[in-house]
Amino acid sequence: MTRRLVVLAAFLLVVGCGGQSGGANATSTPSQTTLTVFAASSLKPAFDKVGARLQATKNVVPTFNYAGTQTLTGQLQQGAPGDVFASADTAHMTTLQNAGLVSGSAKIFAHNSLEIAVSKGNPKGIHTLADLSRAGLVVVLADPSVPAGKYAQQALAKAQVTVHPASLELQVTGVLTKVALGEADAGIVYVSDIVTSGKVDGVTIPDSQNVIADYPVAVLKAAQNAAGAQAFIDLVLSSDGQTILKAAGFQGV
Repeated sequence: MTRRLVVLAAFLLVVGCGGQSGGANATSTPSQTTLTVFAASSLKPAFDKVGARLQATKNVVPTFNYAGTQTLTGQLQQGAPGDVFASADTAHMTTLQNAGLVSGSAKIFAHNSLEIAVSKGNPKGIHTLADLSRAGLVVVLADPSVPAGKYAQQALAKAQVTVHPASLELQVTGVLTKVALGEADAGIVYVSDIVTSGKVDGVTIPDSQNVIADYPVAVLKAAQNAAGAQAFIDLVLSSDGQTILKAAGFQGV
């Protein structure tokens, strides 16, 4: 009888340890959440990669609304739902902050500068901002209501150059597209646009005539996923996020 009890006790001990071990090895997967990010169109190549990294590491699935910063600002002012706002300038972020639509303070996460976009091989021989004023040259710019358009006007003013654009685009990607398609000979875009496009060449604008764009990001006050929004911003500011941005032609912080 004693031996049977010993065997039974040993059996129960093994079963108990096995069950405990199974519990220790069990892994819990965080539940998947969604996130809506309003971001300036120039951020698309970099933010698409940041979003993929966020989904892989935090199980947060971002949906991006890319457009000109002024368009995004108007949408949010009209009540469009979102969790994160990433602007191509500080002015539009300030507009939303003053309207009480931003939670906490915005953080600068990247910088950008301007470059002249030309067709591959630069067939028109464009080398300076002054060349953009040549007769017969088709030049497109972003509308001055768009950060890229505002910066382009500032750069042209520094260079004391007057340009009569064939069109004013409502987002900087519109400028890039027209040059890439041969519908324009040149346009002023961001360095990051040249780096990520692969369809145009870039002509450097000297620092004395260039403009530095500051990109701020913030959690929106009406965010449905504030934790996910903060995780996205933390990733953008992390070394991994900064590496992605720099590879896309942005200057880090």
